[in-house]
Amino acid sequence: MRLLYLVRHAQASFGKRDYDALSDLGHEQSRVLGRALADRQIVPDVVIRGELRRHRETADGILVGLADADADAAASVPVEVDAGWDEFDFQHVVEVHKPLYRSRTVMLADLARSRTPRQRFQEIFEDATARWTGGESDDDYRESFPAFTDRIQAALLAAAARTPDSGTAIVVTSGGPIGLAASHLLAGDASLWAPLNKVAVNTAVTKVINGRSGLTLSSYNDHSHVEHDRRLLTYR
Repeated sequence: MRLLYLVRHAQASFGKRDYDALSDLGHEQSRVLGRALADRQIVPDVVIRGELRRHRETADGILVGLADADADAAASVPVEVDAGWDEFDFQHVVEVHKPLYRSRTVMLADLARSRTPRQRFQEIFEDATARWTGGESDDDYRESFPAFTDRIQAALLAAAARTPDSGTAIVVTSGGPIGLAASHLLAGDASLWAPLNKVAVNTAVTKVINGRSGLTLSSYNDHSHVEHDRRLLTYR
């Protein structure tokens, strides 16, 4: 039996010029996860990550946390990059839905008029992704939802094949790919993607068993390693 742990990246820098960089809290979250994995004696045979900065920094932090418990073991873990695990371009999806948001200044000013800018952005994001996943406007996007689905399914199968027999792989990616992979493993299609994606916690772990009968979802969005400190429990 082989195990895949799909890890959502730590907190990124919402509202900052470079969203893709982890926040200070995000760096802390990734190290906390690494130490929690070490406490459970989970040392991966390989770490696979997307090519985004938030994926790289989260993977680095996990390895730092693992090294706190076993420096030699953590140092020997190979890290591979697979762009198939990159998040969909949510900024582009939002801009197709609200063309004025192509201007960052206009977007930030519009959100600032709300007393709850994060909540307002989430509402816009959900409307934009509903349009993207609806199937009626696929040609409007650089990557349609069906193309995104195919990409994530291929990345999941590649990660499963990369995991050694009786071994463990940690995949560092984003909420969208994890929710989509989980939806297909549970329902055989993307029908559960939106509600699963909505509740994804930063550095949450989704466990997939790769057994004789194929891939099986064992658990989704486990964030017990941050529940002891509400400061560490974030969604964006």
